[in-house]
Amino acid sequence: MSKLKLSAIPDDRPVKLTIELPAAVHRDLAAYAEVLARETGQPAADPAKLIAPMLARFMMTDRAFSRARRDPKHGG
Repeated sequence: MSKLKLSAIPDDRPVKLTIELPAAVHRDLAAYAEVLARETGQPAADPAKLIAPMLARFMMTDRAFSRARRDPKHGG
């Protein structure tokens, strides 16, 4: 049997999480959404919509996490 050019398609369906945030963090998220709206000229986003891109950006720029992910034996 020949190999296909595509491998398995990753499961990229969103995962719904329910979390509790301190009120101050929620206020900061709302303020961030307002500042972002002013910067982009778009309506303010729901603060909850900011959480996923913020987490993704945080993990993407965390060098220690990147190293640990590449080599779990020496991750910390």
